Amino acid sequence: MIHVFCSERGSGKTKELINLANEKARIGRGHVVYVDDDRGPLYQLNREIRFIATSDFKLKKMETFYGFLCGILSGDYDIDTIFVDGLFNIIDGNLENMSHLFYDIEKLSEEYRVNFYISINEEREKIPEFIMKYVA
Repeated sequence: MIHVFCSERGSGKTKELINLANEKARIGRGHVVYVDDDRGPLYQLNREIRFIATSDFKLKKMETFYGFLCGILSGDYDIDTIFVDGLFNIIDGNLENMSHLFYDIEKLSEEYRVNFYISINEEREKIPEFIMKYVA
């Protein structure tokens, strides 16, 4: 399942994602991965959560980011949940051109039984229809 959190920058999405990630780690069903463009949330996350700062990699294209997600999943078959904080801080592009990425992530989610939580800095009214079905 894909869950998208969308609202303006500074509205508390990161804090909400961090709390949710910590809760998922506490429950302990599977491994949790938290992906962010910087190291800001690192010390707020439970130490059981695998934290990945994408600033260490060049992931500006959506195809590269998708491959990155596949690499994460291929390295650990026990991953239950992946959090992506600030999708458009990580990759370049606009919402209108992201339908293939969301389709591919949905297929990953189904095939590997992984939940994705993705935050987007955009007002709900500007979210395209193909993403609205994922909005939490």
